[in-house]
Amino acid sequence: MASVCFYFQIHQPFRLRRYSVFDTDSHYFDEHNNAEIMRKVAQKCYLPATRLMLDNIRRHHGKFRIAYSISGVVLEQFELYAPEVIDILKEIAATGCVEFLDETYSHSLAFLYSREEFRTQVDLHRQKIKQLFNQEPRVFRNTELIYNNDLAHFVSHMGYDGILAEGADNILGYRSPNFVYRPPHAPRIKLLLKNYRLSDDIAFRFSNHDWEQFPLTAEKFAGWINQINGHGFLCNLFIDYETFGEHQWAETGIFEFMKHLPDEILKNPHNNFMTPSQVIDSFDSAGEVDVPHMISWADTERDLSAWLGNAMQSNAAHELYKLEGPLKEKGDAELLADWRKLTTSDHFYYMCTKYWADGEVHKYFSPYESPYDSYINFMNVLDNIQTRLRE
Repeated sequence: MASVCFYFQIHQPFRLRRYSVFDTDSHYFDEHNNAEIMRKVAQKCYLPATRLMLDNIRRHHGKFRIAYSISGVVLEQFELYAPEVIDILKEIAATGCVEFLDETYSHSLAFLYSREEFRTQVDLHRQKIKQLFNQEPRVFRNTELIYNNDLAHFVSHMGYDGILAEGADNILGYRSPNFVYRPPHAPRIKLLLKNYRLSDDIAFRFSNHDWEQFPLTAEKFAGWINQINGHGFLCNLFIDYETFGEHQWAETGIFEFMKHLPDEILKNPHNNFMTPSQVIDSFDSAGEVDVPHMISWADTERDLSAWLGNAMQSNAAHELYKLEGPLKEKGDAELLADWRKLTTSDHFYYMCTKYWADGEVHKYFSPYESPYDSYINFMNVLDNIQTRLRE
């Protein structure tokens, strides 16, 4: 059998407004642009995609199951600008066929800089998920699928039963991502690895007319799932939710593909859909995967270079986290909330100076004309945070 485990990442940052070195206004975030983007993506993706997932669950009488990892900062923006998205997420949560995962509230790189702040953000996120969807997550997914042995060990002690990571070739070697694994020295937590080839077929290659497998149909994809039978137990499809309608426009046929995919996969009586917790409860680990260095989903390197690969990014992150202690001592809740929004990984992603294929992806997501503009804008805001801290 092959158990398909779908998890969808939902995230939007609080984007900064253009902030000059002479600016003294403490309103750092572009409310107009953030509201406009949120409402646009809600109409193109979040609402139609969730209606589609809800319809799939109902048509298959609960046999179709999925998971979401939703950042705290995007949940805040739903509440501000698109509350109807919260409503439909609550509706799909009520089916009992959806699992919500935990992550850092601000979609941050906190684990790399401050274990205390990491734990705080995870607790804040956990409280938000409980408040909105009445679930207490058992499975953790770190920002950008950043992962190593230390993270697994730390998260295990926080009480989680499972953790997600990229099924990178350089850590798997000859092994397949289609099994459950365990990290070294953390026997109580299980590791679910993304099948990045099949995930990326949907997320990145679906509308690529130059791809040799174009067009990708639900029947063809289900055939690839069927080939897993005997060569693994599951297929972890970890995908950005914005794939549906935003990165892959409705005109590409992505919604029709997703509508028919459960039908095609379930035609094989040996296949099913599981949430991450169900996978953890159903399968023993096939062995240990040792990940001493940090990995992520991003770019060809699958490392941290998308966020911390140049001097600008490293400096910005270092200066940001230097303020953590003094800010918490000051006890100004509004100032701390602004600082936490700056920890969102997107701000560092915009500073990336990569070229060739990976650089095109970075330019697509960035609201700035160049990585240098992003760095200057961010540091101007951070300078004002420091001014407020001193006052």
